Amino acid sequence: MIKKIATVAVYVDDQQKAKEFWTNKMEFEVTAEHPMGPNAYWLEVAPKGAETHLVIYPKAMMQGWESMKASIVFECEDIMGTYEKLKSNGVEFLGEPNTMQWGTFVQFKDEDGNQFLLKG
Repeated sequence: MIKKIATVAVYVDDQQKAKEFWTNKMEFEVTAEHPMGPNAYWLEVAPKGAETHLVIYPKAMMQGWESMKASIVFECEDIMGTYEKLKSNGVEFLGEPNTMQWGTFVQFKDEDGNQFLLKG
């Protein structure tokens, strides 16, 4: 089952400028930085030793970012088992688990239509 909140997305104009802020001024560490396309990265920062990270995500890659709420990702050890269990509990998923370079994800929503990600 779910063991922690893994990430919360922060939408920025300039990832490198944001990275400088979070690492130099806030003294966070870069915990992940993977290319996602031209001039964009999957960029995570966090306080040293923290289990929850901020994803510094480019606004240009997120259509409708200005009206979005924080993107919360719940991490679990067995995504397929958790997916099946939650689905049997009546949780509405917006697709099947999808494997990417940085993990396996599936989107779900709550009773009010708020959307979340489950990461394995």
